[in-house]
Amino acid sequence: MLRLIPAPLYRTALRIAHRLRHHWRKWRGVTGEGVSVIARDLDGQILLVRHSYGPAGWYFPGGGIGRKETPEDAARRELREETDCAVEGLRLLGVIEEELSGAPHRAHIFDGVVDDMPRPDGREVIEARFFPVHSLPEPLGPRTRARLALWQARRT
Repeated sequence: MLRLIPAPLYRTALRIAHRLRHHWRKWRGVTGEGVSVIARDLDGQILLVRHSYGPAGWYFPGGGIGRKETPEDAARRELREETDCAVEGLRLLGVIEEELSGAPHRAHIFDGVVDDMPRPDGREVIEARFFPVHSLPEPLGPRTRARLALWQARRT
């Protein structure tokens, strides 16, 4: 990661890039693909993150799938990048077809167990914490709620 750029400048660049990506998706209209990881600790609490860019709120770790990358590999990479955690027992819960920035988007939703404390980088992710399912922080966005509903419906 580019640590040569001071964190405040890096966060500003992320906010600008987020806005540009929003407009690019809308203009292109091409289906994008991404991942979200519903990571649980050993007590069953779920991991949520707050980003330094985009709408304020709590989200599941995740992001885009790179070229020649499987959704599972992207899920592991994104969780590691955003929280410095590794996941065990990663499994695909389902795929959600949605609209993101005015363009079709396919979200691969995974769950797994993390036996580590999250360490956000302070650049892309400014906070990462485990929360009991019955006491989640606000605001949770509609996409986060949809992923949570899928997880709750598919838990075994």
